[in-house]
Amino acid sequence: MLIDTIIWNPGDSLIDLGFFALRYYSLCFLLAFVASYIVVKKQFVKHHLPVELMDSLTIYVVLGTLIGARLGHCLFYDFAYYAKHPLEIILPFTFTPEFKITGFQGLASHGGGLGIMFSLYLFSRKFKLNLWFLLDQIALVVPLAGMFIRLGNLMNSEIIGKPTGESWGFVFLQVDKIPRHPAQLYEAVAYLLIFIFVYQVMKRYPKASGYTFGLVIFLIFCFRMGIEFIKEDQSAFEAGMLLNMGQILSIPFILCGLTIMYLKRGKPEAPEKAAFIR
Repeated sequence: MLIDTIIWNPGDSLIDLGFFALRYYSLCFLLAFVASYIVVKKQFVKHHLPVELMDSLTIYVVLGTLIGARLGHCLFYDFAYYAKHPLEIILPFTFTPEFKITGFQGLASHGGGLGIMFSLYLFSRKFKLNLWFLLDQIALVVPLAGMFIRLGNLMNSEIIGKPTGESWGFVFLQVDKIPRHPAQLYEAVAYLLIFIFVYQVMKRYPKASGYTFGLVIFLIFCFRMGIEFIKEDQSAFEAGMLLNMGQILSIPFILCGLTIMYLKRGKPEAPEKAAFIR
């Protein structure tokens, strides 16, 4: 009975003044970057790096995340459409069947991850910082940011789970009246636990630069492999597939994480040496 489930139908905005609206997803996205900035700044101070670099690093990471996530969605999940409408990849509106301002609908976490890695490579080259060291610092906050993003998805009633008979099922009224797994909430909780675990590992068991990066992507994408089994497919072409696109894209990340952890399992360098290119 629906009385045993959670009825979920929030509006899409926390504040709507007509001329200005603060959407939940935008707020969660902002909180993700603010929380990440605070944690990474503490890491920079800890390793005696110029805090002034944080402004440039933020710009690189934000652009890398947004561009990578957008391209990832367009290429991995909806290539057939965007191949015919390439301008809509970079423009926040559609031309067909009519002109309509839509914003950027569709971001893929796998693409965002690749975008971040590429932006950090460019940043490390310009500012002469060790790429593995940078990857560790950003990897630490990736699950924290992921928690906020999934909470934004929950508020938008998107990336929903499959039907469930459990009492904690959510009825997403914007979608249908079927009790479903709150997959977004599962992911948010899992990412918070991963952040706490990795943070403790970094404090208590220092490893060579790169180990934390490998650990984070291994944990995140292992969980992603599992959670996809109770999530609805994101694109129609995934119907009937043994593994959906999210799981297929997770496999190389898992293998990459394991490989990096193995190669970087040795003793750490002195912090001041690890941070700079030699």
